[in-house]
Amino acid sequence: MQNIEPLVLDLVEWVAKEPRPYADVMDAWKTSCPRLTVWEDAVDSGYLVRQHDRVLGVRVVATEAGKRFLSQKGRAPAAP
Repeated sequence: MQNIEPLVLDLVEWVAKEPRPYADVMDAWKTSCPRLTVWEDAVDSGYLVRQHDRVLGVRVVATEAGKRFLSQKGRAPAAP
């Protein structure tokens, strides 16, 4: 089994910088390889969630768990 934690870390860091439209996240992080489950692992770990907004549509945001994950790995999320 591959260790994709570095890729999950990159994804969470990218989203933590600012909420991203769901379509942008899927476009940037989709994969046709079933062994690379970066998006699924980030969501299953509770690091990212989808939020529905009537105006902005579906956005992806980093959770508090995702921010702690970044901090534990020495990648503190950028201050707003």
